[in-house]
Amino acid sequence: MKIAVDAMGGDNAPAEIVKGVVDSVKQYNAHVILVGQKQSIETELNKYSYDSDSIEIVEAEEVITTEESPTKAIREKKNSSMVVGLNLVKQKQADAFVSAGSTGALLTGALFIVGRIKGIERPVLGTCLPNKKGFTFLVDSGANVDCKAKYLQQFAKMASVYVENMFDIKNPKVALVNIGAEKEKGNALTKETYELLEETDLNFIGNIEPREIPFGEADIVVCDGFLGNTILKLSEGLSMALLGIIKEEITVGHYKIAAAALKKPFGNIKKKLDADEIGGAPFLGLKSLVVKAHGSSNAKAIKNAIKQCMLFIEADIVSKIGENI
Repeated sequence: MKIAVDAMGGDNAPAEIVKGVVDSVKQYNAHVILVGQKQSIETELNKYSYDSDSIEIVEAEEVITTEESPTKAIREKKNSSMVVGLNLVKQKQADAFVSAGSTGALLTGALFIVGRIKGIERPVLGTCLPNKKGFTFLVDSGANVDCKAKYLQQFAKMASVYVENMFDIKNPKVALVNIGAEKEKGNALTKETYELLEETDLNFIGNIEPREIPFGEADIVVCDGFLGNTILKLSEGLSMALLGIIKEEITVGHYKIAAAALKKPFGNIKKKLDADEIGGAPFLGLKSLVVKAHGSSNAKAIKNAIKQCMLFIEADIVSKIGENI
């Protein structure tokens, strides 16, 4: 299998992107196509030793920035690293595409170029949120700001296929994000969605309040992209703030000795909360896999995003979603 990677997307491109690709080749025996400005890519690659047969370069001179209109950028910048990479997937020259670039442009390009699986109303962005027991898969985490109830029902179905096959969680528990646990709580969207989810053969456990998500009562939580992205960003900020506060408190005065003793357990906690361990969020519902890596992704995140692609393809998730829907 071949994984195409946008070498020019994200805050740390191309240096961290290229390093992550080299690490994936060494650790996972990945075969990667780096898409972007050839000279810049080669400058970074020359810093490392690696199996040259495992990394290809496809030239793309233009770069889509986060300030641009997604639709306009995809239509006009045909030679951008993002558009060229998506076309490699469409043309079956690559099995998946990873980008840390603009989320809006990536979704727009994925829809226009890669296309949806037949029967899918909207592709959905899924993100693994750390919880007390492991993780919760959040859909939608930002692709669809405005949703209909039938979209959320499909999100839940696609997420169930993904979680069951990628993480070997049989009959995963699905919950609907709401302001209360009672069935009658919420707005028109959540009430209608609740009714639709009850009609499915999913393991639907009802509503879940956002404060309950970190305790791991559900394997999958479903909501529209506006709420999902808000939950995601609040979770990221809160975990970083708490780790910072704890570090400040235990590294002053007499606590310094205790801090040294607690270095390993706090390191384990940081690892569990580290989004780079997952690497990226898949767009579910497309004809081929497209993964959105965080805009600030480092080499570790890119390496793990590539690993996620390899597991996704091996598990044949696209076909299974198509069969389920």
